[in-house]
Amino acid sequence: MQYGDTRPDSLPHNPFKAIVTPRPIGWIGTLDPGGLANLAPYSFFNAIGSDPDMVMFSSEGAKHSATYARERGEFTFSLATAALAEQMNTSSAPEPSGVNEFELAGLEQGTPSVIQTPFVAASPAAFECVTLDVRQLSDRHGTLLDRFMVIGEVVQTHIRDDYITDGRFDTVRARPIARMGYADYATVTEAWQMGRPKR
Repeated sequence: MQYGDTRPDSLPHNPFKAIVTPRPIGWIGTLDPGGLANLAPYSFFNAIGSDPDMVMFSSEGAKHSATYARERGEFTFSLATAALAEQMNTSSAPEPSGVNEFELAGLEQGTPSVIQTPFVAASPAAFECVTLDVRQLSDRHGTLLDRFMVIGEVVQTHIRDDYITDGRFDTVRARPIARMGYADYATVTEAWQMGRPKR
């Protein structure tokens, strides 16, 4: 099977998100203009560079997180894990402006040390980020889309001590969750290693 702009009837649901998988979840904290905390998960999220460490998330629509990250110039990322999956899902509800999703999900706000935006205190790891760029995306024809990509530089990293093993962040112990297609998620439960070829 193959297709372009028109998907065949045998695929009633777009498989794009199920193919580009698993995708890390950017659990993004921001502050609204009045200083009220906002929290929402984004599956179009990833690391995009190191030294300095940088991350990005993309919003389908000018939602609160992208808007506030641009206006405030900062945001946080908290690692979404199996233990926090229900709270992550609760924070994804399309709540109106003025609703604190930390409170809605019963989550304690972690205290930042460089920026003002809180993170999820219960998360094994979190980043404080300064917004570098917010871009409205366009398609191949140059038509502007209702899609906004936010790029941030990590200025502070928080790791709970019990998730450090032999000097390394213990990803398997943290059990991060990732987004797949449809309503599907995956959980990291094992790790394996492969060294790069050497000349």
